[in-house]
Amino acid sequence: MRSRPGLPTVAAVLALVGCATTSTPANSPDIRDVAPDLAVPPLSSGAPAAGKRVKETHPDYAGTSVFHVTYLPRDWQPGRRYPVIVEYTGNGGYRNEHGDTCSGRVEDSKLGYGITAGQSYLWVCLPYLNGSGTANVNKWWGDKPTYLPDSTVAYAKKTVPWICAKYGGDPSRVILTGFSRGSIACNYIGLHDDEISRLWSAFIPYSVYDGTGRGWPYPNWQPPYAALRLKRLGNRPQFICDEISSPDSNVDIKSTRAMFSQYGVRGNFTFCLTGFHNHNDAWVLRPSEARTKLRKWLGKVAGS
Repeated sequence: MRSRPGLPTVAAVLALVGCATTSTPANSPDIRDVAPDLAVPPLSSGAPAAGKRVKETHPDYAGTSVFHVTYLPRDWQPGRRYPVIVEYTGNGGYRNEHGDTCSGRVEDSKLGYGITAGQSYLWVCLPYLNGSGTANVNKWWGDKPTYLPDSTVAYAKKTVPWICAKYGGDPSRVILTGFSRGSIACNYIGLHDDEISRLWSAFIPYSVYDGTGRGWPYPNWQPPYAALRLKRLGNRPQFICDEISSPDSNVDIKSTRAMFSQYGVRGNFTFCLTGFHNHNDAWVLRPSEARTKLRKWLGKVAGS
């Protein structure tokens, strides 16, 4: 399709990896049929340490109930530099016919640990905040009915540099990832403005891509606004992954590519199917061809 005037065209390359089809084979595997080889470490009290996952709050939010979750890799040592995985979780209250659920809580995130196996990367799960910036919210961001993202964006702008300075994160190697609502957030929050956009070196949106939904409750969800957000992406790489099909949503890789084509979006995109039919971030805790490809991609873009 022809590009629409005034919307972004970013020169780069499109790569299609492991997703010849987005249809659902009758025997498509369920994640429960594959034994996990990883388990997310339990949440601990006290200060972060190597191999430990804890709640933290940026000092500017002391006295509120806001918090994020920080994990330092098992090989963490003071004075060293590490790439950083920053994660946003899905919507709370989710359940589908496959038994997949999502609490929407930062402490229940899984992607960052599964992608890295807990090694060589800092992993931070950021919250979505209410409108006043005083509490985490488990569904969308901001307050009803406006769902403004400003307080969520502000927390990320403060916290990512703070984490890097405190624990040896490399600001030039910060990768933003997210599941479902978090996948939308990769662009909707991560590319919200020029300042926050500069935090990220790469993106891993998993299942439901910004601009391909219909009738979301937050402002500027429509494809033309998503295309404008993507103008800030430039040639930074995105690994866009999805389940084999999304019977419980209206978004998949096919519709993402169609949106790119319709609005003339060009970028350094890699597409991949997880190999499972589940709408569930626990797929990365299991061995799969998709996880292997994702890790190889990450190693290249993070230089690790």
